[in-house]
Amino acid sequence: MPDSPHVVGVAGSLRDTSYTRLSVSRALDGVRRAGGTAELLDLREYDLPTYDADRSAAGDADAFTARIREADAVVLGTPMYHGSYSSTLKTALDYCGFDEFEDETVGLLAVAGGGFPVTALEHLRSVCRALNAWVIPHQVALPNASDQFENGEFVDDGLERRTLVLGRRAVQYADIEPDPDSFESDQNVGAE
Repeated sequence: MPDSPHVVGVAGSLRDTSYTRLSVSRALDGVRRAGGTAELLDLREYDLPTYDADRSAAGDADAFTARIREADAVVLGTPMYHGSYSSTLKTALDYCGFDEFEDETVGLLAVAGGGFPVTALEHLRSVCRALNAWVIPHQVALPNASDQFENGEFVDDGLERRTLVLGRRAVQYADIEPDPDSFESDQNVGAE
């Protein structure tokens, strides 16, 4: 394992008072507690227009993808929109490919205004596996997000612990031996 793994967190929400950003930030606290360094990539600070393969370096795409490539592990967080992950995160991930995610350790976190955001986690897991990332088995699902926080802090100790563990696992598995290539990656010619 690297001496001090560097983990970046990406919050796929543009809201000023984002429960996703709060949750990813808390996972990054878990990274720091486990001895890693952590950085939040706030997608509000990047100009990432809708991906166009003919203009792959549009806006701040090069700066964003460089931050992902330089990381030892990545935590992706998303609000659940219509049963999947956000278009904000989708656009950011569209600029990434095997250079950013192949053999990368990735942790997943999803937040929902209602019930459990399981399908958003499943969709993100599929995308990451298609890019040959190693997705941490431990994941975080935060249902009824407005009830989970008070003054920017978790109200449920168990959910907070689960979120901190995600950060700890990102450090623990930052240098794990990767799995063999996935079937999805063999079919993912657009990402090459």
